Amino acid sequence: MNKSDYNSRRNFLGKVTLSSLSLTALLGLDESLFAATRLTKENTANTKLMKNAEQKFVPVMLTPFDSDLKIDFEALSKLTDFYLACGAKGFFANCLSSEMYHLDSEERLALASHVVKQVKGKMPVVATGSFGETIEERAEFTKKMYDTGVDAVILITSHFAAKDEDDNVLISNLQEFLSLTGDIPLGTYECPTPYKRIVSPEVMRFMISSKRFIYHKDTSLDLDKIKAKLEIAKGSPLEFYDAHTPNTMESLQLGAQGMSCIAGNLYPELFSWMCANATNPAKQADVNWLQSELTRADAIISQGYPTSAKYFLQKRGVPIAPICRSRNTPLTEAQTQALDEIYELLPQWHARLDIKLGY
Repeated sequence: MNKSDYNSRRNFLGKVTLSSLSLTALLGLDESLFAATRLTKENTANTKLMKNAEQKFVPVMLTPFDSDLKIDFEALSKLTDFYLACGAKGFFANCLSSEMYHLDSEERLALASHVVKQVKGKMPVVATGSFGETIEERAEFTKKMYDTGVDAVILITSHFAAKDEDDNVLISNLQEFLSLTGDIPLGTYECPTPYKRIVSPEVMRFMISSKRFIYHKDTSLDLDKIKAKLEIAKGSPLEFYDAHTPNTMESLQLGAQGMSCIAGNLYPELFSWMCANATNPAKQADVNWLQSELTRADAIISQGYPTSAKYFLQKRGVPIAPICRSRNTPLTEAQTQALDEIYELLPQWHARLDIKLGY
């Protein structure tokens, strides 16, 4: 990899192209909200990271499987195109929604590599890389994941300290990991598996001071904790994404960089709209209404996930089968009926928000 390629991939926060801006017309949004306003932040390993003023939806990508439970890469390409058509401004591949714990090492790398090649640098891609039994093994796999071309490698917080160990252990283990991974840009993910390790203010301050972390996916569900972490991250290169759909409006209004939630796998265009309009004074009636609709639907779509999302996307015309490695039971009749009812609401939601999709 040459130095210019390395530096361009580190600029996770400044990738807005003509192709992505054209999506504003597709979605019927105010193009001024997508202006590529950039603020120069601290140098990280002699590379400037740029913080983009727009708020973004970044999907936690699903993994399509064929009937033999092999990764369906053709369907993955179609799924990526669907996210793009719905206004996604980045991709989180190889995450829990991707069924990463049910993939082997080569499949994890192949998944991330495929998405990187599909988006061709138009949008940033991140992927989980902290797999292995020891810190040394996790560091080696992180290097392999970065070699796929992703813009940052994501670390599962619970991979670096046991449930009964305090934050001093977590920070110490992260320091050792940083020493083994050069200048690779990193992110953190409060993944529920193997257990949910919430980043505390102390750990967030360490992350900022290290100048290595540019991404954080938060699953605390707690707006007070989110507000505290946002205050610590303010003015730094780190982008903060909330994973909790019921928090969408308030997190964005508090200053989160965007949303990265499972509901976005069913109707990503609604989260793209929220990211564009949550802080728009002229749109607050619609913002509050949509938040109510999203919260009401969230309990339904989370049942049987990720099969529920694949079933829903198939109804929307995405060629993805409702097949999962992580679940060996199909959706119940009640679950499919509830999803069908939400699907019937989509045209009404689109009409009220003036969302026009070509998909």
